[in-house]
Amino acid sequence: MKPRDLRLVPLVVVVWGVALLCVLVPTVAWGVVAAGLVVLVVVALSVRVRRGGSPIAAAGLALLVLAGGVSSALAVGIAAPAREKAMSWDGRVVEVTADVTSSASVGRDGRMWVEASTSVMGLPGHPTALSAVVRIGTPPIDGLDLGARLRVVGEAAATEPGERSALVIFASETKVVSPASGVFGVAAALKHSFAERSSRLPEPGAGLLPGLAVGDTSAVLMELNDDMRTSGLSHLTAVSGANCAIVVGGIFWLVALCGGGRTMRALLALVGLAGFVILVTPEPSVIRAAVMAAVGMLSVLLGRPSAGAGLLSLCTVGILLADPWLAATPGFALSVAASGALILLAPPLAGGLGRVMPRPVALAVAVPVSAQLVCGPIIALFAEQQSMIGIAANLIAEPAAPIATVVGLLGCLAAPVPPLADLLVSSAWLPAAWIATTATTTAHFPGAQLLLPAGVGSAALVAVVSAAIAVVVIRAPAAGRGPGPARGFLFARRAGAAVVIVVLSLSGARILLDGPLATATAPGGWSIAACDVGQGDAILIRSAGEVALIDTGPAPEPLTACLRALGIERIDLLVLTHYDLDHVGGTSAVTGRVDAVLHGPVADASDGRLLDGLARSGACVDTASAGQHGMLGGASWRVLWPQRDSVAFPPGNDSSVVMEFDGGGVPRSLYLGDLSAAPQRMLLRTARLGRYDVVKVAHHGSADQDPGLYQALHARAALVSVGLDNDYGHPRAETLDLLEASGSHVLRTDRQGRILLGVQGDELRVWTEKTTR
Repeated sequence: MKPRDLRLVPLVVVVWGVALLCVLVPTVAWGVVAAGLVVLVVVALSVRVRRGGSPIAAAGLALLVLAGGVSSALAVGIAAPAREKAMSWDGRVVEVTADVTSSASVGRDGRMWVEASTSVMGLPGHPTALSAVVRIGTPPIDGLDLGARLRVVGEAAATEPGERSALVIFASETKVVSPASGVFGVAAALKHSFAERSSRLPEPGAGLLPGLAVGDTSAVLMELNDDMRTSGLSHLTAVSGANCAIVVGGIFWLVALCGGGRTMRALLALVGLAGFVILVTPEPSVIRAAVMAAVGMLSVLLGRPSAGAGLLSLCTVGILLADPWLAATPGFALSVAASGALILLAPPLAGGLGRVMPRPVALAVAVPVSAQLVCGPIIALFAEQQSMIGIAANLIAEPAAPIATVVGLLGCLAAPVPPLADLLVSSAWLPAAWIATTATTTAHFPGAQLLLPAGVGSAALVAVVSAAIAVVVIRAPAAGRGPGPARGFLFARRAGAAVVIVVLSLSGARILLDGPLATATAPGGWSIAACDVGQGDAILIRSAGEVALIDTGPAPEPLTACLRALGIERIDLLVLTHYDLDHVGGTSAVTGRVDAVLHGPVADASDGRLLDGLARSGACVDTASAGQHGMLGGASWRVLWPQRDSVAFPPGNDSSVVMEFDGGGVPRSLYLGDLSAAPQRMLLRTARLGRYDVVKVAHHGSADQDPGLYQALHARAALVSVGLDNDYGHPRAETLDLLEASGSHVLRTDRQGRILLGVQGDELRVWTEKTTR
């Protein structure tokens, strides 16, 4: 195999490292520029012409690397003053006029989010000229297209160092001053027409198709989005190098079919790629992908397709110099890593796999494997989820992606001819449905994902496992290279095999425990289960085979794991106490598996959309209010809070649904949601409470509690559902002292994991996932 030219890799490392340092600590940017210039001058003056030229080449590379580092710091230093001025508006209400620079996406809070470049910013009615990148969250409105100009009034919040946007603006007033015009207006009209046509088609696939073809993910259901992430397929809806490569490849093939030469193919592909970028929105991630594809075409035009590593390095450096804040963006790191993996790792992996399978199959398998191995450690730095099913899911779904992209794109462009557009969009629906079904099916396999705490430790662990797999698969070096490399590689392969065997053994055990043996580790006599979902609530109550779930935690994955471990397939009663993310973020884990829903007061449109999704999946949805009651198996339940039509407390924590369960094998128990002290006192006055066996402590054990309530309850056990080392200091020491003074034994999910409770005679039995010292 021809050696790869890696001489420009040091340039990438230095430029990226300097950019990362300067965007995280902007105050050092000018100091880095000054120090770099001094070193640059010293190196330039020390260059001496010597025989052989090697010293000259090394000095030239050193000068290039130093110049790149200085340029990177200079870019940050120049942009910093305007950014700092924008960040000075932190915590205040501002008015901005800004041009939209990204596609709109719907967040979990129901707002539509766009990136924008401001032209003026300041107090409402008195803005002044200021150019900065901001992120705007606004209630859903029409016209948030690339190139549209907005006038926004809202509360500003400064971002953390390293984030590309200087401010996040939570808009209370949004007006589209001027809609997208010119080519951007035409592109927006085409995309809207395409999305409207796609929406007429059935799910699965209708909402996903615009994301696959033109990067519009606004119609992708939250449940499908979670499944795509779990199955490792979320990259298909982000316009990436793969999408650009599909477009370029299609144009290359079409021009070649018409007899066009290499130059004509490359030029027309460049034109087509530019049009595709405008259509899908030329935001940074799309431009990055297009640049990668454009440089690849240049290498073909020059007849040097093997120079991939050098071209990738040049692309990366150029993009970082244009926008240094991308150095701290996980998406950019994943993109570069995946591209590098395809260039450097996929060929040797394919060579190794070719020993046991046909060459075309080996190459098809090597592509997702290489990307997964290289991107895994980066994902572990920022996210808790590691997809274990991603390679298999990609092998199943990837063949359908080019069809959905190309045919869908043609359907989008054919909008002026409605019959043709309808035909093409309908044809593209089938591969989109295939991909959506693959995601939803594979995401629910036992062991489909591994939860690891995000950070350097997890990244190092994943990197070791990835390296071990790569060493085992790659073909050994040829004997002609000498015994030294061969012996070293043999030792590395044996060590890697040992690591792979250990990982496979642990993974097999995990799959068994999460699958066929899921319920073997849980005692059968439980009637209350506090799932360990991190900083959030998810409490199960079980009686006579029927199950209630109070809240769903912050994310679907931990709740799914808890339900699987306890053998819960269906929820008879789902109670959503209020709509904070830590209480409803995991709702997609039970959507389609719920019979009835009781929910707290609705605050905004996003709350309504969540409930509408549950209703569409077959659940009977009802607003909870004090006085409602019913049966769960042999247990009775009643709602104690909030009062019907009360305006004393707005929707949110203080209007949380408070539930009581009793009988049918369930200890008398009270679940306080996130009530603060004031509504707790009112609850004590208005409800017939008495004493309880179990109380779910309000608001994860915050300090805002009413001592009188807990003294009146005199519960034997107090459940605190809370995340380990959370940012809020929950549970607070004064609350723990209060519970101890009330005679309650405190049980905490952060220290004891999943907690199960049951009754045996007059005794309250407790099982915990972890033991505390």
